Amino acid sequence: MKRALTYTIAGTLISFLINHFLLESGGFWLELFYGFAFGLAWGMAYYLDNPNLHLSKKLGISFGVMLVLVIIGSLIFDFEKALPSVFKFSIVFVGYYLLASFRQNKSLK
Repeated sequence: MKRALTYTIAGTLISFLINHFLLESGGFWLELFYGFAFGLAWGMAYYLDNPNLHLSKKLGISFGVMLVLVIIGSLIFDFEKALPSVFKFSIVFVGYYLLASFRQNKSLK
């Protein structure tokens, strides 16, 4: 759990700094929100990278987190600005498991 939180915080900071200083995608809070979605995806993927969890449970939890991101983003900004956070989350989440699939034990832990 501690390592998953570390990945979440590190991913948030790295993504925020890249968005803020290189891309300038639309304001401080929006960039922070997108960074949080990126970091949360890495943290959740690492946390759910457990061979004892079934794929359906992993997918259900990830869809639940995406739904929460859309709801929070829609409340703070609007729906159109909240939607890219789901894209960032799902791309990172799928990328994590794609990388894990190349390993013998199907895990990056």
